[in-house]
Amino acid sequence: MRGRPILVAGCLLPFFAAGGPASATGPQETPETFGAEANSTGDPIGGGEGYRRLVTKADFRARTPAELLDALKRAAAGQVVYVADDAEIDMSGQENVAIPAGVTLASGRGKEGSKGGLLFSTALKTFPLFRAGGDGVRVTGLRLRGPDPERRTEQMRELHKEGKYYSIPNSDGLQCACPGLEVDNCELSAWSHAAVSLRKGAVKARIHHNDIHHNQRSGLGYGVCLDEAEALVEANRFDYCRHHVAGTGRPGTSYEARYNLILEHANGHSLDMHGGADRKDGTDVAGDRIMIHHNTFRAADVPAVVIRGKPREACEVHHNWFPHPDPARAVRQSNSEGNVDVRRNQYTDRKTVK
Repeated sequence: MRGRPILVAGCLLPFFAAGGPASATGPQETPETFGAEANSTGDPIGGGEGYRRLVTKADFRARTPAELLDALKRAAAGQVVYVADDAEIDMSGQENVAIPAGVTLASGRGKEGSKGGLLFSTALKTFPLFRAGGDGVRVTGLRLRGPDPERRTEQMRELHKEGKYYSIPNSDGLQCACPGLEVDNCELSAWSHAAVSLRKGAVKARIHHNDIHHNQRSGLGYGVCLDEAEALVEANRFDYCRHHVAGTGRPGTSYEARYNLILEHANGHSLDMHGGADRKDGTDVAGDRIMIHHNTFRAADVPAVVIRGKPREACEVHHNWFPHPDPARAVRQSNSEGNVDVRRNQYTDRKTVK
């Protein structure tokens, strides 16, 4: 990760116990499961049709930029700003639009076939479009589309050689530096830096049941990006990102990724944690704790997981389904050794367990 826009990471929720609850007839063993098919959330991976936690309440309704901006200025904790299910609101030219603490910004993705209200920007410099203005913000049921779905690989390589990499502006969909952010049942696409950028202070974040795709600018391009932040990344559908989840690896950066479906198209490894060599801070630290389990990976031509240093606590990678025939190509640790435990995963379509 180079320079200015910040990288990525997530929060830790309880892991599964090895066995089921005791009963009058004795302990009940829980069957061993692998990959995203183990999804136990009760909601579909990627959200949309069948998602149950739809918002129906509306304290404010919006279908134009002026109505949306006015509603967000007036809304208070516990209230809902609802974007009409069929609205397409052009937010080009807007940046740093605050969603107040405790406010839900919602639409109806998946309700009676709705794609959800669309909020979009065509301005390359949109950094970010929205930001969490306090604790407990929820963004749900919306489409949030950025200005740049392209990789720009050759262009960015040439600009990097010339020392002009950041001459093309960047975009974030949503930034947060506050506890308790929830982003669910949304479609998040075309953000050149990150769809969701979690910064220092963004703890107990939950990014779940979203369709996250085409966030793929060469050298950047993250679905969820964490820097001194913690998140649960759960039951999302990812495709066409450079890294679907990435972290700066600074102390305080952690995530748990589970039940995610990671599709074939990528221009970089799927899940990431940077280390001290990337930051040039004289350490080999690659975050605190990384839990990666019960995910399905489909991109066979890139590594699934790369840990670019040594986690301060642990990285555990288990019960995933990788397309790679060689486990060493599926999960890699570079620049250091230790605190990475890879066990009980399936490999290739034959689902060989190693």
